[in-house]
Amino acid sequence: MHFENQKIIPVDLEREMKKSYIDYAMSVIVGRALPDARDGLKPVHRRILYAMYEDHLTADRAYRKAATTVGNVLGRYHPHGDASVYDAMVRMAQWFSLRYPMIDGHGNFGSIDGDPPAAYRYTEARMSKLAAHMMTDIDKDTVDFMPNFDDNRKEPIVLPSRFPSMLVNGSTGIAVGMATNMPPHNLTEVINGICHVIDNPEAGLDEICQYIKGPDFPTGGVIMGRSGIRAAYATGRGKLKVRARTHFEEMPNNRTRIVATEIPYGVNKARLVESIADLVKDKRVEGISDLRDESDREGIRVVIELKRDANAQVVLNQLFHYTQLQDTFSVNNLALVNNQPRTLNLRELIDQYIEFQREIIERRSRYELKRAEKRAHILEGLKVATENIDRIIAIIRASANETEAKQNLIAETFIINQIALLGIVDGKEEYPFHLDEEQAQAIVSMRLGRLSGLERQKLVDEYNEIEGRIHELMDVLGSRQKQLEVVRTELLAIRDKFGDERRTGIEIVDDDIDIEDLIPQEDCTYTLTHRGYIKRLPTSSYRAQRRGGRGVNAMATREEDYAEVLFAASSHDNILFFSSFGKVYLLKGYQIPETSRTAKGTNLVNLLTLENGETISAMFSVPEEQYDEKHYLFFTTERGIVKRVCLADMTHIRKTGLRALSLNEGDRLIDVRLTDDTQDMLLITAKGRGIRFHESEVRAMGRSAVGVKGIELDEDDRVIGGVRARPEGEVLTITENGFGKRTPVEDYSIHHRGGKGILAHALSDATGHIAGCAVVDDDNDVLIITDDGVMIRTDVGDIRLCGRNSKGVIVMRTGDNVHVNAITRVDKEPEEELAEDEVPESAETQDVTAEETDGTE
Repeated sequence: MHFENQKIIPVDLEREMKKSYIDYAMSVIVGRALPDARDGLKPVHRRILYAMYEDHLTADRAYRKAATTVGNVLGRYHPHGDASVYDAMVRMAQWFSLRYPMIDGHGNFGSIDGDPPAAYRYTEARMSKLAAHMMTDIDKDTVDFMPNFDDNRKEPIVLPSRFPSMLVNGSTGIAVGMATNMPPHNLTEVINGICHVIDNPEAGLDEICQYIKGPDFPTGGVIMGRSGIRAAYATGRGKLKVRARTHFEEMPNNRTRIVATEIPYGVNKARLVESIADLVKDKRVEGISDLRDESDREGIRVVIELKRDANAQVVLNQLFHYTQLQDTFSVNNLALVNNQPRTLNLRELIDQYIEFQREIIERRSRYELKRAEKRAHILEGLKVATENIDRIIAIIRASANETEAKQNLIAETFIINQIALLGIVDGKEEYPFHLDEEQAQAIVSMRLGRLSGLERQKLVDEYNEIEGRIHELMDVLGSRQKQLEVVRTELLAIRDKFGDERRTGIEIVDDDIDIEDLIPQEDCTYTLTHRGYIKRLPTSSYRAQRRGGRGVNAMATREEDYAEVLFAASSHDNILFFSSFGKVYLLKGYQIPETSRTAKGTNLVNLLTLENGETISAMFSVPEEQYDEKHYLFFTTERGIVKRVCLADMTHIRKTGLRALSLNEGDRLIDVRLTDDTQDMLLITAKGRGIRFHESEVRAMGRSAVGVKGIELDEDDRVIGGVRARPEGEVLTITENGFGKRTPVEDYSIHHRGGKGILAHALSDATGHIAGCAVVDDDNDVLIITDDGVMIRTDVGDIRLCGRNSKGVIVMRTGDNVHVNAITRVDKEPEEELAEDEVPESAETQDVTAEETDGTE
């Protein structure tokens, strides 16, 4: 059917549905379900508190019907159903729902057993004492206001929230496509943590956790383990395993009962008791003879009596497994930041609150300064009046009315002739007052009693006090640090008034990451084979031997396998693994299995997500404090390419690894060193060449860059190591056939990168090519490993100091078809006395050297 004046607008249904759905979703997210990160409140909670504040329903006033508040909230600010308002109001009054209730309820507001509250016509309510601090200074232009739904009045966009409500009481809500579930915390701990961040802006998570131990639920209970807490605080998401607090009580006839005095947060006690009864009825849990709820106004007490032959701990463990005596709280710190939903970690939540409170103090100070300056201005006028009281009276008496009197006082000069007739002053002079309208009004309105000497002194005292306050406020406005000091001071005052002890305990469990605290810290050697087997072994397992010894078996390897990489670090260190493909991985030292000295270890593919053909070229530990812009990773590839990357770019290493550098075809990463922009780097090749240059010749690059040329190589040569050339150190080089020597670093002159280098080691068929290099000193031992799995540890002081063109001395005797494969430097340990049966058949060794003077290069 077609109408003459109709207008048809074609609409794409899919686009319209998508737009309408997104608009609806954002309306729910912002206007209903998610709390604001600043005050921790959803709109309905904010409107309830503000309506009660407007009605003066504070803790020092009488209770008023809850229906009054519900009606006022609906009529003024919240155009939704009354049930949504009353349900929110009830939850704010329940001790088992909020750690610090915002509503002081009188009447039936429900119970932990799930009993519903009475209708709002039967209950009464007012704000709690702590809730009043949500409104502190709201009348001092501290927050912005917006029109309500019918543009009839204004409502605050956010409350001043002078205590951290978001962290203290948490929040729960389900939006469209997202949800939030933030746990409550202890007020004292949270404020202490916030004050620590104010005092130490660079404080990390570990420091904050010394103050904020973990969530503190209103129903108590025990959090099992810290891994969920750490995850939640570090990422904003985590799972907390919460148990009821229980104990055993002895009964007559050698019987025992289990008593639960606290239950997990959010658990319905009546349903919990019912579920235990069902387990007994279905005979899934045996050994329970009686079950009753003895809870009263004093607290929770659920009693589970056991049979005479029942094992109390076994029954309790079964109840933890089958019932909500043990429950999981899933943390999801989703909140609105600038009206955008964001998942916030603990530090971000604290930073959001601190910055919000600093803005509150700044806006309040600006408001109070304006008020103080206005009052000081009035007092200046009153001072003029008291100092010239006779003239003021004469002017007012000579004026026809109050308006004329004000105008005469405001005038720059007053014609004295008009008042000379009163005989008060001589009519030949003029006396300017310099008063404005506000001052003149204050003078005209001044009571005669203010003219007494005592009242005049009060004016002077008040003026001096206001002047001091003005200077104080200007100091606060001019300094961010002073604003934060005010925030800190006022938070501590709230803590001292309302702070209490924790209710929820925290226990360490065996399967939690806190098992790290039970792992002894010890120096370990990490060994990686060519075929990817890795193991951890205490460094002390390798006894120091004199040079020339035969060594001890380091691992059992397959015939075609051999040890390739060695590294010494603590069992608690973060170990960085750099692969031949240019990727970096991260493991804790203790996550690498410890094995016996001769075991081959665990295949690395069980620990790291490696690609086909990818092997590990270097691994070492990096202290947390060095992840900054001042420390670098220096990469060296087999084809002589070098690259520097800022260590700060290597944070947040994923389980699947992180790209550290890009490689040219046919090249692979062979060495990585930690530097600080002050190091000289030394590259050594297999054919005995070396080049030394300052690391600044290699500019810092992004992770995806390839790098630049470090040394010019012959076609059949390759780089076997890139080390830091410490001026006081000595360059140790070990050849494939066990020859080694030390050469002072000073013997390697500094050149520009990219050259062919100078002679580093005189080689021959007897020595073979260079297998490894390191910069050492007298406090070091060296671990040398061969491709058949034999390892020797020796004092570097036993290795001869030679020139660059020397062949060196025999450091390790190798068998036929056995070659040195890798070396690593470790700290020296006291040399052990060898038993007679441990002395090698031939302890003497022969120095095999070339000419002792440097030859031509």
